[in-house]
Amino acid sequence: MKPDRIPSFEHSPLDQRQCLRLLAATRVGRVVYTVGALPAVLPTRYRLDADGSVLLSAAAGSELVRAVSGALVAFEAGEVSESDGSGWSVTVLGRADVSEARPPHEPVLPRLPGQVSIRIRAELVTGRLLPDVGAGRP
Repeated sequence: MKPDRIPSFEHSPLDQRQCLRLLAATRVGRVVYTVGALPAVLPTRYRLDADGSVLLSAAAGSELVRAVSGALVAFEAGEVSESDGSGWSVTVLGRADVSEARPPHEPVLPRLPGQVSIRIRAELVTGRLLPDVGAGRP
């Protein structure tokens, strides 16, 4: 049995303003980091700060906190329609800072006792629109 052919289509790039607007409208994404030189991806809740930083909460002694503190990481969020394949994806690259204190201007993030804040300072923000799978068909 041959696998279904993946349709070929162009992704439309988004500018930084569009990317940040989309990120601000969602609450779940994926933080991408390394553990022992291997890639790791963790789904997580987040908020977008006014300066474009991605804000996360995590357990103070977790693998995530140990791995990302001061490291260059990626964060990705997006939405894709199951019915037609259309959607978007935005990626933020930047250094992650870990802090026990909650800055006064930080958007409200659910945080349990023993958790810390992780701020990914946006150094590069890129995004793409995914067209409808049927787009471009006769």
